[in-house]
Amino acid sequence: MNEKFADQFVASSSPYMMHSYDYDSDTTPERQSQSQRQASSLSEPISLCHSPSAHSSSSFKTTSTYGDDSRKGLNKKLGKKSSSFAYRIRDHVKLGHKLSETVKGKLSLGARIIQEGGRANIFKQIFGVSQGEELLKASQCYLSTTAGPIPGLLFISTQKLAFCSERPITLPSPPASGPAAAGQLQLLRTHYKVRIPIRKIKTVNQSENVNKPQQKYIEIVTHDDFDFWFMGFLRYEKAFRNLHKALSIANHNQSHN
Repeated sequence: MNEKFADQFVASSSPYMMHSYDYDSDTTPERQSQSQRQASSLSEPISLCHSPSAHSSSSFKTTSTYGDDSRKGLNKKLGKKSSSFAYRIRDHVKLGHKLSETVKGKLSLGARIIQEGGRANIFKQIFGVSQGEELLKASQCYLSTTAGPIPGLLFISTQKLAFCSERPITLPSPPASGPAAAGQLQLLRTHYKVRIPIRKIKTVNQSENVNKPQQKYIEIVTHDDFDFWFMGFLRYEKAFRNLHKALSIANHNQSHN
């Protein structure tokens, strides 16, 4: 699979300027300057999405559950009930770099949800909502990157899959223009955002740790073979069911257009 760097800045109506991977662009990226390549290189540890197996010596078993050859439904049942909710809470917390930071992130997220009036309002503010679009599920999980898992909310709607980190993270920003700023890099504290239109998803794979079957993952593969890994779900089955529902709706709408 190819791996894509999230080195684009995307402004939205929200108060945040997101360092993000916005897959909704059909344009060819412009050639980067030397200073821009340097910024991209320095951002690599936190902007490269990849398989969680790189963080572990354990083996992973992957099952393709939705794709171009299996659009009529699931070919495999969801995970067994042995993956208890209590275990997932413990696993979700352990994925964080530090317990204190994880707790701060959860408190910050909870306060933001209350302040904004619910997860649906957060989704609308950060990513926007098109006419007829419906939010199906918002799940707490982690996005796997080369620097480790990033905690956040995964939004599943009838038109897009979107992720936003719980808290701002430190990222290098492109240098300012002008001779005085040449070669200088500045650090930026911002939320990390990923947005993938449902129509551009080719396959959805379920994976699990062979040694610890309770540890389950969802891999999203786009039509041009970029992949994104999500892990540490509190409600894995619900997240997957709603993702499959979104894909089925998109496929149904496409077949009737």
